[in-house]
Amino acid sequence: MHRKSTFPFVPLVAALTLLTGVACAGIGPRDPYLQKVGPDTATVAFRLEADCPAAVRYGEGTTEQTADSPDTGRIHAVVLTGLKPGTEYTYVVDACGKVTPAKRFRTAPVPGTRSVHFTAVGDFGTGGSDQKKVAAAMLAARPELFVALGDNAYSSGSESEIQSNLFEPMAALLSEVPLFASLGNHEYVTNQGQPYLDNLYLPSNNPANSERYYSFDWGHVHFVALDSNCAIGLASADRCALDEQKAWLEKDLAGTTQPWKVVFFHHPPWSSGEHGSQLAMRRNFAPVFEQYGVDLVLTGHDHNYERSKPMNGDAIAGADQTGIPYLVVGGGGASLRAFSGARPDWSVVRDDNAHGFLDVQVVDGTLAAKLVTTDGKVLDSFTLSKDLPPQEQPPAGTLSVTVEGERGVAPHRALFRATPPVAGSKVTWDFGDGGSAEGESVEHTYAQAGNYTVTATSTQGTQMQTATATVRVSAAGTPVSPQDPAVPDSRPTLPGDETSSDGGSGGGGGCTASPSAALVPALGLLVAGLVRRRRR
Repeated sequence: MHRKSTFPFVPLVAALTLLTGVACAGIGPRDPYLQKVGPDTATVAFRLEADCPAAVRYGEGTTEQTADSPDTGRIHAVVLTGLKPGTEYTYVVDACGKVTPAKRFRTAPVPGTRSVHFTAVGDFGTGGSDQKKVAAAMLAARPELFVALGDNAYSSGSESEIQSNLFEPMAALLSEVPLFASLGNHEYVTNQGQPYLDNLYLPSNNPANSERYYSFDWGHVHFVALDSNCAIGLASADRCALDEQKAWLEKDLAGTTQPWKVVFFHHPPWSSGEHGSQLAMRRNFAPVFEQYGVDLVLTGHDHNYERSKPMNGDAIAGADQTGIPYLVVGGGGASLRAFSGARPDWSVVRDDNAHGFLDVQVVDGTLAAKLVTTDGKVLDSFTLSKDLPPQEQPPAGTLSVTVEGERGVAPHRALFRATPPVAGSKVTWDFGDGGSAEGESVEHTYAQAGNYTVTATSTQGTQMQTATATVRVSAAGTPVSPQDPAVPDSRPTLPGDETSSDGGSGGGGGCTASPSAALVPALGLLVAGLVRRRRR
């Protein structure tokens, strides 16, 4: 007697097909965005819809190298190290069985390199069509970096608004151009800008280890981001103090060796727009700018464009004075606001009719800037010039860093050694938690859990080189092993993570199956074939 048995092949095929769909849904809801890009490092941050391991695959034109995320939840920030300065990299995010479309970015050049291209704009975070047009125009310009002048997420800088009004409309731009942002008054509406700080990964080289104000070098330009809300009394003393920020700024500007200095923040010291000049910023910071040779100040707040003449103190700079031009670049996407009065004598040009961004190229001793509208018109252009000394040839060889104690439990002590390319070079360290040191061999103790990017800088004359490493510190009581070095990210879960990655510009931008995921439908076809053979 022949027994006829049955096997539930059809439910199995259906289950395998569903697995493929679940994997695709897990890649969103936020596209990868670039943070803290330097000469040899970059942070790729992203949000997933499901808790799963993730990795960034990257390389020069390929994606053969892999950096695993230290996190296993939905919030990820993967630090890439050992990159080459001034080099274009291609990258993808591989998570939840799917891979994002390939994106590309360029690392910062070797410090001191005399060619820099950046864009700047503020007051864009509406989520509207004008913002999207400005973002698209900036991406078409292919800048090396983008500095944001505040009011990046209207109307209150909440978690949901940062997603819908910053990351979604600017997803394509932020996935290929690193963002260095400053706080606007609208970000301060929600817990004094805390959601902004939770969602961005910015430099934190001030004594408070805060991302509210910071500085960084890109080529031969020294950039400084200030928190003007702090200066005008919107911040509580435990978040930001005017005197501390001002003292830090003086030390920072005095210490830089780069010939060009650009400062950016939200509230303008000079403006004839609706809000007008913010005198607290002018009185507290303009003397510092002037003392330490700041070349250009970029601000927002008023929803228009305006450029001042070179200013010194409360007046136009005299013939024997060095003045600073102050710009308002507030046409990033919010509704434009008309100027109510006649143009004052200190104002060179102003416009309240077009959205656009500032495109700046700094080559050797010339800074050339232009205001570009969304339809490609140039409404204003100007140049600044200075004499630079002959450029020294970079030393042969590279700076290398070794770490003893890359992983540990707080409080965790790590030892760092640097081998500079030239003997006798000055080596300074930024430990990523606000601490710093000087010397080729140093040690540092991390008091709190976290993933820290350590930066060593070697200086010989005007030549600088940097190298980075990562230290992962777990909380006390958390076991640490080479297989599981992860430290949970304390940044809050994004509201609305149930959004499908198949829709919206910030929902993953589409995805393709990873090699492992591709096996699932293939297995389904194999089982289906067995069903057909069994029925014959």
